[in-house]
Amino acid sequence: MTERTYFSPKGGAPEQTQLLTGRAVFTEAYAVIPKGVMMDIVTSYLPFWNDTRLWVLSRPLSGFAETFSQYIMEVAPGGGSDRPELDPGAEGALFVMEGEVTVELAGQLHVLRPGGFAFLPPSSGWRLRNHGTEAARFHWIRKAYEKVDGLDMPEPIFTNEQDIVPTPMAHTDGKWATTRFVDPADLRHDMHVTIVTFEPGAVIPFAETHVMEHGLYVLEGKAVYRLNQDWVEVEAGDFMWLRAFCPQACYAGGPGKFRYLLYKDVNRHMKLR
Repeated sequence: MTERTYFSPKGGAPEQTQLLTGRAVFTEAYAVIPKGVMMDIVTSYLPFWNDTRLWVLSRPLSGFAETFSQYIMEVAPGGGSDRPELDPGAEGALFVMEGEVTVELAGQLHVLRPGGFAFLPPSSGWRLRNHGTEAARFHWIRKAYEKVDGLDMPEPIFTNEQDIVPTPMAHTDGKWATTRFVDPADLRHDMHVTIVTFEPGAVIPFAETHVMEHGLYVLEGKAVYRLNQDWVEVEAGDFMWLRAFCPQACYAGGPGKFRYLLYKDVNRHMKLR
């Protein structure tokens, strides 16, 4: 199987002579945070993480994300945390783009390299360290787990996208496929994190309009993405947030594959209060 590469930010700062030509967009229906925004000046830090900084891509906020937060973490060699998650009700998903991290959970060590994925249930007491020689960069998606009486808590998951056969979308001749880290039929899960792949020229041929909120981080390639009434060019390193029911469509521009990491909330009743 072909080894994949994933775009991740490196920080830095633009020159004083650079023109302001960024593509950042923030609307009531969607937001686009392009890769050029992820500079040193907008990084954040977290309690009990050492030698670590992060870019916050989304957070629960009136008029913005409602169900999740998403970070790009950058952990230097030797860095990490023995208390990474301070909210006992928060579940997490990790996806590694560069370097490697070691996650300790229930006395077991799990090494995640590029393409590596972890699902971490609430109150699981996980720890994370970078024992490698290079900086590790990975996504950390957090959500308040919605427990349902009669359904057990889902178990931890450790895997790599290289070990998962993508599922083709029906009637697309394999031009549009989804790599699923979680079994869609497992109703214990209230969020899915997947990788969506489009071959050059492939499309979402209708304006998807649905209740699932989305976070999309472009791992590879470029496309023109329909967001509400606008067509927006996006490329590797860009992040998109789509509000529930925001119409969306896509045309993959090539010359290579267009791939993104996708978050969506699933499998729960709509809150009425």
